[in-house]
Amino acid sequence: MHTTRTRPLQARYLIGLMLLAVNLRAAITCVGPVLEPLRSSYHLSSAATSVLTALPIVCLGVFAAVAPPLGARFGSEKTISAALLLVFLGVLVRSVAAPAALFAGTILTGAGIATANVLVPAVVKQRFPGRIGSLTGLVMMLMAVSGAVAAAAALPLDHAGGLSAVLAVWAVPAALATAVWGSLARTNTRRPPPSPAAAVRAQGARLSRSPLAWAVAAFLGIVSLLFYTLTAWLPEIMQGQGFSAAESGTMLSVLLTLGIPFGLAVPATAARLSDQRGLVAAVVGAKVAGLAGIFLVPQAGWLWMVILGFATGGAFPLAMTLISLRTPDPITAARLSGMAQTCGYLLAATGPLGVGLLHTLTGGWNIPLLLLLLLVVPETVAGLAAARPGFVVPRSKVSDAPVREPA
Repeated sequence: MHTTRTRPLQARYLIGLMLLAVNLRAAITCVGPVLEPLRSSYHLSSAATSVLTALPIVCLGVFAAVAPPLGARFGSEKTISAALLLVFLGVLVRSVAAPAALFAGTILTGAGIATANVLVPAVVKQRFPGRIGSLTGLVMMLMAVSGAVAAAAALPLDHAGGLSAVLAVWAVPAALATAVWGSLARTNTRRPPPSPAAAVRAQGARLSRSPLAWAVAAFLGIVSLLFYTLTAWLPEIMQGQGFSAAESGTMLSVLLTLGIPFGLAVPATAARLSDQRGLVAAVVGAKVAGLAGIFLVPQAGWLWMVILGFATGGAFPLAMTLISLRTPDPITAARLSGMAQTCGYLLAATGPLGVGLLHTLTGGWNIPLLLLLLLVVPETVAGLAAARPGFVVPRSKVSDAPVREPA
C-alpha cells in the first residue's frame, strides 16, 4: 500500500528506470552503421575494427561481476548513478578524434552500461514487485527505441556533423539519467536490513551449483551473442548481399524498431505464465527462419528483417525477464543478473569478434551466417531449460544445502 509520501518516490524511480533504459543500448548500436567511416577515418585494420565491435560486449561481461557487490555495499541507487557517470564520461572521451580515445571511451562506456544493466532486475523486483513483467517490458522497449534511434541517426549525424557528433550526442541522456539517479541516491540513504535468508545469500551462498542459474546464463549469453553480432555486422552483411550502404543501415534500424513492441509485450506475457517454454520456441523459430532466409534467399532481405525483428526483439527481453522470474528476492535477482551477464556477455563478446575474423579469413558472409544459424541449437536447449517453472536456489558454501525461504 502506497502512502502519499511514497507515490512521488515511486514516480521518481519510474522516471529513473526510463532514463536508465535509454542509456543501456544507444551508445553501442550507434557504431554499427558508421563502422566503415570509422575504419577509414581512424585508419583501423580489419582486426582492430573487429576488436572495436567486440569491446563493449567484453566490458558488459567483465564489469557485470562487480555490480552485485557494489550494489550490496553502496546501494543500487549510488551504484547506478556512478555507472551512468561513467557512461557520460566515456561517451565524451570516445568522441575525441583519436584512436586511443575511441577505444578508451568505449571501455568506460561499456563499464558503466554493464554495471547499471545488472542492477535493473533487482531494482524492478525491489521497488515494483507487483509489476515485474510490465516494467521489465517498459525498460526493454525503451532500450529498443533508443537503440533503433541511435542506429537510424548515425549516418545522418555523420553527414551533418561528422563522427564526433555521432558518438557525442548520447552524452545528453547520460547526463540527465546521472542527475536523476544521483537524486535518488541522496534520498535513499537508509536501506532496510536484509531478511535472514537474504543475509545468508549475501554472506556466502552461491549460484554456481544451480543448473537453472547456468541455463539462464547460457540463454542470455547466446541471445546476446546473436543480437550484438547482428547489430555490429548486419549492415555489412546486407551490403555483401547486394544492398546499398544506406539501405543496409536502414535495415538495421527497421530490425531494431520492429523489436520495440515485442520488447514490451514479451516480458508482460512471460510474467503471466508459469512456464515460458512456448515463448522460447516462438523466438528461436523466428530466428532460424530469418538467418536461413538471409543465407538462402538474400534478395528478400526486407522480409528477413521483419522476422528477425520479432526474434531479436523478443529473445533478449525474455532472457532478462527470466532473471526476475526465476529468483525469489531482489538480492538473488541481483546475483543471478551479475552471474548471467558476466558469463553471458563474455560468451557474447566472441560473436562480433569471431564473425568479423571469420569474414576476413573466408572473404564472404556465408560461413559466418551458417555459424550463427548453428548457434540457435544451444540457444534453444538453454532457453527451454531456463523457461521451466521454478526458482534458482543459492547453495551454502558450508553445507551446500539449499537456503530455505522464510515461511
